Amino acid sequence: MTETIEGTANPTPSADQGVTTSACLRKAGLSQHAIASRCRPGGPWRRLLPGVILLSNREPSRDQQLRAAVYHAGPGAVVSGTDALQAQGIPLAPSRRVHVLVPLERRVSSHEFTWLERTSRIPPPVEVDGIPFAPPARATIDIARHELDRDRLRRLLTLPVYYGLCSAGQLRDELDAGNQRGTAAVRQMLRSLGSLRETYQQGVARELLGDVPLPPPIWNVTICDSDGTRLGVVDAWWDEVAMGWLLDPMTARADRPVVDHLPLTGAGVTVVRTAPARLRGDAATVARELTSAFATAARRRRPRVQALAEVAA
Repeated sequence: MTETIEGTANPTPSADQGVTTSACLRKAGLSQHAIASRCRPGGPWRRLLPGVILLSNREPSRDQQLRAAVYHAGPGAVVSGTDALQAQGIPLAPSRRVHVLVPLERRVSSHEFTWLERTSRIPPPVEVDGIPFAPPARATIDIARHELDRDRLRRLLTLPVYYGLCSAGQLRDELDAGNQRGTAAVRQMLRSLGSLRETYQQGVARELLGDVPLPPPIWNVTICDSDGTRLGVVDAWWDEVAMGWLLDPMTARADRPVVDHLPLTGAGVTVVRTAPARLRGDAATVARELTSAFATAARRRRPRVQALAEVAA
């Protein structure tokens, strides 16, 4: 496909999801005048940011805004904040502006939908669909330093741990290493949350289950027999086949003593026990164990047990 600009046939310039730069367009053979004329009101293109062009006159999608922000910020820039967490699996609504970390020596200003923050600590990027994002701990702390609502701050600091993306310790390390401005409330909240050890373990378990062909379980449930007598507590529970999953069952937990699985198995519950270190170190084997146990449980007659105090996944 070609298009004629100022009487010269030029190949249609390549673009990243419809987003490119004026420099790329000029390299493709388009003059500055041709670019400017196509970006005028009513034209086929629009200028998103200084030097960044959308090859359409429609409103840009969030993905196009992210790519435009990275082009505008320049080499080495990394997207942080809610966009970084969302790209790595946490369901968060995007913020009004794209938060981009840029090298300290870079002289570039925020415009339109971008918030450019200069920093001497550019983190190693996590690339998703060609866009460089800050790692979860950095992205979380970058948001937390500006969060004034305590309830939202608590949820924000818990979410990446809940999804198994980082530990509470990694959040504290990031907080200590970075800019200390606005960190007092964050530090206090992290102290009140403790280690979040179980939350992190279950987050890693949830991540593992994303690749296992099983229906989603319910989490943190008490199992009772048909008379209501308590049999035990499981981390994850598949009610349709009465199968429970125990993480680190031989270690005392923050909210319950060492789990004795014998009353559960004695009542006919299928129990899978997994040491937390295996969730990442031996994930493929754990996945096979869960799948095999579920298939076995589905073939036997379901025992008369019930789950209480269910927490939806």
